[in-house]
Amino acid sequence: MQDYIAFVNSLVWGSDSVPYPPVLLLLLGTGLYLTVRLGFMPIAKIPYGFSQLVQGRRRHAAEDGDVSPFGALMTALSSTIGTGNIAGVAVAIAIGGPGAVFWMWVTALVGMASKYAEGVLAVKFREIDADGRHVGGPMYYIKNGMGPKWVWLGGLFAAFGVLAAWGTGASIQANSIADAVNQTYSVAPWISGLVLAAGAAAVILGGIKRIANVASGLVPTMAAAYLIAGLVVIGLNIEAVPAAFGSIVSNAFGFDAAKGGFVGGLLLLAMQKGVARGIFSNEAGQGSAPIAHAAAKNKDPVNQGVIAMLGTFIDTIIVCSITALVIITSGIVAPECAPFVRESLIVLPAGCETGAPLTVNAFNAALPGIGSHIVTIGLALFGFTTILGWSYYGERCAEFLFGEKIVLPFRLSWIAVVFLGASVLMLEEGGAIVDVVSLFWVLADTLTGLMAAPNLIALLALSPLVAKLTKDYFEREKAGR
Repeated sequence: MQDYIAFVNSLVWGSDSVPYPPVLLLLLGTGLYLTVRLGFMPIAKIPYGFSQLVQGRRRHAAEDGDVSPFGALMTALSSTIGTGNIAGVAVAIAIGGPGAVFWMWVTALVGMASKYAEGVLAVKFREIDADGRHVGGPMYYIKNGMGPKWVWLGGLFAAFGVLAAWGTGASIQANSIADAVNQTYSVAPWISGLVLAAGAAAVILGGIKRIANVASGLVPTMAAAYLIAGLVVIGLNIEAVPAAFGSIVSNAFGFDAAKGGFVGGLLLLAMQKGVARGIFSNEAGQGSAPIAHAAAKNKDPVNQGVIAMLGTFIDTIIVCSITALVIITSGIVAPECAPFVRESLIVLPAGCETGAPLTVNAFNAALPGIGSHIVTIGLALFGFTTILGWSYYGERCAEFLFGEKIVLPFRLSWIAVVFLGASVLMLEEGGAIVDVVSLFWVLADTLTGLMAAPNLIALLALSPLVAKLTKDYFEREKAGR
């Protein structure tokens, strides 16, 4: 199974034998194409997007939908601000080097256009199901926007979406939380799994409105607290910040100071891990966030699109950057911890940390005795809200494939997978834990890429419509209508 996952991952994200990975090129290419076609509007309109977010609760309160535009964004952010921001960034830096952070930034900037287009199409082509819920996402804008002959592509997205939800949204999150709690507080993983499963059940059985309510309270609070803690650590290491930015930029283009020159493999590895972790974290182009934005009380697709694109900016440019700077300025990633290839998998030497433990060590280096608690609590809250958000994504994908009758069985399966993800994946101590966690991150990367492909095809096919809707909207805004 390990060899099979590694093989499929190499086809999706690239390897020595696949130097030009299709999904990576498609993700960056689609985002760049949409950015240029929209005249760099997503980047230029960031302040406008925040103003619409503030006005949204009042402005759209009486419009059709299930949750407010703010609630939709918080639901989307609940699934993006998660272990990817803490454990994912650490994995990217440990394996891809500091340069991976640069490619995470690039992915976010061009990804804002992808996320904007997803939000526009989600509202434009959403439906109301038999239970009165507003449902949408890539499978619906493929079916309703591209036409009946492309329904199979929507079904393919939905199938990958269900698998990615169980793997990326449930197992990875629960495992990362259990790993951090076990290392910090010596709590048995099965106990963490039981608590997470019970908490998830209490929320997701209430549907999107309960998920949005919980996310609207937890996400802003936990993000603000984590950012403040991270800024304190960076402030303590302020003298290392210029060198950190220098290593991020130089490493991104394959220059290794330790080896005294350009290393081609370093460039590809930094790009692979940076883009993969960036997409895993902010989900731009993946097609998950529009499932949440389709439920927004907003009749204007473009207005919801400018709100949707903020998710990528907040997640990667702000939150992921804080984690990255904390790790790099701490100086805890030693040269002897450079990764190497073993049996087709990229692994770290024995004794070298990756994932959540690396971030814990970075915070602890600046705040002894306190840093581990900050990261562990932050990871637990981030991961838990991601579990909630992804449960909704998987549920909508399952409903598209099997109808409304699948909703309750899927929710019950979700609760079970959360418990198993936390309790079964950590079978041994020491290096075996790192190997199992690394394998699951590879699986998550693979599913993310497979899920993104149908969505990116749809974004390219429907880009003329997105451009027209955008032009008409801002012309009306300019005319005061």
